Amino acid sequence: MGLLLPAASLTAAAAPKMAARPGRRPAGMGRRWRGVAEAPFPFLLLVLLLLWFAAVRAAASSEPPLKCDELRLGQYMCDEPKIDNSTQEPMNCTNHTAYVQCLPAPNITCKDHLGVEKVFTGHEVGFYKPIACRNVNGYSYKVAVALSLFLGWLGADRFYLGYPALGLLKFCTVGFCGIGSLIDFILISMQIVGPSDGSSYIIDYYGARLTRLTITNATFRKMQSYP
Repeated sequence: MGLLLPAASLTAAAAPKMAARPGRRPAGMGRRWRGVAEAPFPFLLLVLLLLWFAAVRAAASSEPPLKCDELRLGQYMCDEPKIDNSTQEPMNCTNHTAYVQCLPAPNITCKDHLGVEKVFTGHEVGFYKPIACRNVNGYSYKVAVALSLFLGWLGADRFYLGYPALGLLKFCTVGFCGIGSLIDFILISMQIVGPSDGSSYIIDYYGARLTRLTITNATFRKMQSYP
């Protein structure tokens, strides 16, 4: 014959069994905990990206602005120098240096020659580029060659270039019997002998000019490798 127990006693009897497994959670509780734990990750990733972007902007703003004369080739264009017809050298040549104006390319931001930082449109002067020029003092290359060719035996070329002693010696010896005249013609034609004051010949700016290359102790020497 069975015994009937009240519902309260059945609940009390089942309670020890549930308490014996404390790690077990009710159904649905694990999914809620996983959702709460996974939710902050996208938010933290977004915060890290914002912090990285702010740091990059701060580092870029802390760098000093670029000067226009530090632009690379292709980021600016310089005008051709204005040539003086009397000297065949760039105008305003001082101490073997002249300057031409350079225009940065459009949408280039830099500091111009006045120290003002701005965005250029391609029509404003950004800086002045130095170019080499020669010191001339009125001695024409064409005249010197002509005198050496036709009147060199009289010493006219040496008189013209400012060597009166050699000119008088050539005049008295008829150009060292022609040998001295021939040597002077070669030296003047090759622009080895120039005016006595150290200046350069007046030669067409886009003409046949010779540039002397000298080697000093400061000259960089690149070793050549032979096969």
